[in-house]
Amino acid sequence: MNIQRAQEIAESGHLAKVFYNGERVYIQHVDEQKETARIYPLDDPQKEQEVSLSSLKEMN
Repeated sequence: MNIQRAQEIAESGHLAKVFYNGERVYIQHVDEQKETARIYPLDDPQKEQEVSLSSLKEMN
Protein backbone atom coordinates (compact mmCIF):
# COMPACT_ATOMS: atom_id res chain seq x y z
CA MET A 1 0.00 0.00 0.00
CA ASN A 2 1.35 3.43 -0.79
CA ILE A 3 1.89 6.09 1.87
CA GLN A 4 -0.71 8.51 0.56
CA ARG A 5 -3.51 5.94 0.49
CA ALA A 6 -2.63 4.64 3.95
CA GLN A 7 -2.75 8.20 5.32
CA GLU A 8 -6.11 8.84 3.65
CA ILE A 9 -7.54 5.75 5.32
CA ALA A 10 -6.02 6.56 8.73
CA GLU A 11 -7.21 10.18 8.67
CA SER A 12 -10.71 9.34 7.47
CA GLY A 13 -11.42 7.02 10.40
CA HIS A 14 -13.44 4.97 7.93
CA LEU A 15 -13.24 1.18 7.98
CA ALA A 16 -11.60 0.38 4.68
CA LYS A 17 -11.05 -3.25 3.72
CA VAL A 18 -7.38 -3.37 4.66
CA PHE A 19 -5.67 -6.68 5.39
CA TYR A 20 -2.42 -7.71 7.03
CA ASN A 21 -1.45 -11.38 6.65
CA GLY A 22 -5.03 -12.19 5.64
CA GLU A 23 -6.55 -10.52 8.71
CA ARG A 24 -8.67 -7.38 8.45
CA VAL A 25 -7.07 -4.47 10.30
CA TYR A 26 -7.60 -0.84 11.26
CA ILE A 27 -4.88 1.71 10.46
CA GLN A 28 -4.30 4.04 13.41
CA HIS A 29 -1.28 6.01 12.27
CA VAL A 30 1.17 6.20 9.36
CA ASP A 31 4.86 7.02 9.78
CA GLU A 32 6.06 8.53 6.49
CA GLN A 33 9.74 8.45 7.45
CA LYS A 34 9.81 4.74 8.27
CA GLU A 35 7.09 3.80 5.75
CA THR A 36 5.20 1.92 8.44
CA ALA A 37 1.70 1.93 9.88
CA ARG A 38 0.42 1.27 13.39
CA ILE A 39 -2.44 -1.20 13.03
CA TYR A 40 -4.61 -3.60 14.99
CA PRO A 41 -6.98 -6.42 14.02
CA LEU A 42 -10.63 -5.33 14.04
CA ASP A 43 -11.51 -8.15 16.42
CA ASP A 44 -8.59 -7.52 18.82
CA PRO A 45 -7.74 -3.81 19.39
CA GLN A 46 -5.26 -4.77 22.13
CA LYS A 47 -3.04 -6.47 19.54
CA GLU A 48 -1.54 -3.24 18.21
CA GLN A 49 1.61 -3.46 16.09
CA GLU A 50 3.76 -1.48 13.68
CA VAL A 51 4.14 -3.01 10.21
CA SER A 52 5.61 -2.09 6.85
CA LEU A 53 3.18 -0.38 4.47
CA SER A 54 4.19 -2.86 1.80
CA SER A 55 2.67 -5.66 3.89
CA LEU A 56 -0.80 -4.05 3.86
CA LYS A 57 -3.31 -4.88 1.14
CA GLU A 58 -6.55 -3.06 0.38
CA MET A 59 -9.46 -4.97 -1.15
CA ASN A 60 -12.29 -3.20 -2.93
